[in-house]
Amino acid sequence: MRKPRLHDVAAHAGVSEATVSRVMNGKPGVRTDTRQLVLTALDVLGYERPSALRSKSAGLIGLVVPELVNPIFPTFAQFIESGLAGHGYTPVLCTQTPGGVTEDEYVEMLLARGVSGIIFISGLHADSTADPARYHALTERGLPIVLVNGTMPVVEAPCISTDDRSAVRMAVSHLAALGHTRFGLAVGPSRFVPVQRKIEGFREAVAADPRFVGLEEYSLFSVEGGHAAAGRLIDAGATAIICGSDLMALGAVRAVVSRGGSVPRDVSVVGYDDSPLMAFTGPPLTTIRQPVAAMSHAAVQALVDEITGHETPHSEYLFTAELVVRESTGIATATPLGHAGEPAPA
Repeated sequence: MRKPRLHDVAAHAGVSEATVSRVMNGKPGVRTDTRQLVLTALDVLGYERPSALRSKSAGLIGLVVPELVNPIFPTFAQFIESGLAGHGYTPVLCTQTPGGVTEDEYVEMLLARGVSGIIFISGLHADSTADPARYHALTERGLPIVLVNGTMPVVEAPCISTDDRSAVRMAVSHLAALGHTRFGLAVGPSRFVPVQRKIEGFREAVAADPRFVGLEEYSLFSVEGGHAAAGRLIDAGATAIICGSDLMALGAVRAVVSRGGSVPRDVSVVGYDDSPLMAFTGPPLTTIRQPVAAMSHAAVQALVDEITGHETPHSEYLFTAELVVRESTGIATATPLGHAGEPAPA
């Protein structure tokens, strides 16, 4: 960055060199709109602003995510970071990896840096077996926090979640309209709150019609986990599989193909998240879209309100998901691809 030349800046801003000098030295007597013209000219011409004129951060905000392999988490991080920047805050992204830094260790690091607040995405607050004491400790010291996709009712903090129950009911309804009656649900470990809610929605939808059969399998939130869970569901006769994430859905598609079938001719597959690139998979994936932009905005606004002392309800906000129909769901097959203990039909 070059140091500014007064006559260049003055010419671009349409003001005198004396006015530019006053702005550069932070002296009074310059109108706000004129001052902004000079600052804009500095930026446009590629000059470095004097340190006294640079934007100051309103503070640091911790953003704790479980991983970045699943594309839904980078998407949340991007929207939240953009929202925080719009309020003048500087985000500090903390990404967990297996065997790496834990959530609690990240929190200690963030506290040492004097963060103004923390947003947790699908963290330990989503684990029904986790101890809420870690979050109580934060709220008791007056640190604003927001929990995204997972809730602990005993923690005094705003919670932002997708309505998983209604989302899965929506998926079952879509598949039923295509003639399916044997539904499979492939999700992650049942101790997680979002998984529990998906199970509840699935069972409610299946119970609505005596013709419906609901099959459930639990695995890991990964392509491999989806492949394993879907394989068991296919062997049990499922003609449609709803997955707990898009990555699991990609694994389910792989399981169908590995058994000599195709999607959606033999088995329909529904994902969850509508993470980037799902419209370009083979086939393009029907999936449940989380309203990431709206949820991120709400999380940022709730945290900023907490920081600035505005009253924020310490309750859960549920956001309605959207079913995005693409090419991985179709009319139910007359004969299931496979049954337990039986080979797939030729």
